[in-house]
Amino acid sequence: MNGLHSRGKTWFDALTSRAGGEQGGPVRAADAPLGGERARFIAVVPDPLNRFVRARDNVVGLEQGWHLARAVREALEADRDATHKRPLIAIVDVKSQAYGRREELLGIHLACAGAVDAYASARLAGHPVIALIVGPAMSGAYLAHGYQANRIIALDAPGTTVHAMGKEAAARVTRRSVEGLEALGDTVLPMSYKMSAYAKLGLLHELIDGVDADAPAAADIERVRASLIAAVADARSGPRDLSNRLASADAKRTRAASIEARRRLAEQWDQDPDQDPGQDRDAT
Repeated sequence: MNGLHSRGKTWFDALTSRAGGEQGGPVRAADAPLGGERARFIAVVPDPLNRFVRARDNVVGLEQGWHLARAVREALEADRDATHKRPLIAIVDVKSQAYGRREELLGIHLACAGAVDAYASARLAGHPVIALIVGPAMSGAYLAHGYQANRIIALDAPGTTVHAMGKEAAARVTRRSVEGLEALGDTVLPMSYKMSAYAKLGLLHELIDGVDADAPAAADIERVRASLIAAVADARSGPRDLSNRLASADAKRTRAASIEARRRLAEQWDQDPDQDPGQDRDAT
């Protein structure tokens, strides 16, 4: 989409009714009702007048990273003494991080890390953090905005995808055609660009189909709102870490090797430092 229109902005407007207190610029942030309480909704949107040319689309650059961190930390600070922390809803429609020499020199890694730290701090402090993927969730942009969520919800619609890079770039790196890359994704799940394949990795709390991602009707919006309310309740009832991503039936089946590697790493990490490491080798 061109100009100021994007799925992120469309869903931000739909879920907040353009609530008061909106933060402008490349990041939109506003508190709005959600299931009998107020939640903070946050979205990265196109910014055609951004001083950094590579950051004028819905990407995460220097300013976007710091704006995200500010939007989250404002809620974290305001609710510091509250027993019931407001939910944070990250509406994800981000094509990439803003590559560029100036961005690298000025510390885009610090800006994105600031956003990650803010989301993680809020989650650990008791804020239910829910990611709603309505468009692309790509590369470092997704890591900075959405991936630290307690629960991840995604629309199963054309244009929604989670990946490290776009198809054309991935095809060049793997020396395949785009068609060959798509065929590979049918057998190697992490290489797939389909949300249904991503769901099989056990990372999603819910995959919602049958919703118009570009022009949601009132019924679509209410359906997504109900899913967000349920995800908030589920997040509040569980641990504040991300262990749930390895607990689902899909994760146990498709990420068995990762789960076993984590178990062995934890076992070695917790090993008595005074124990002779050779004892374990002899025992096995």
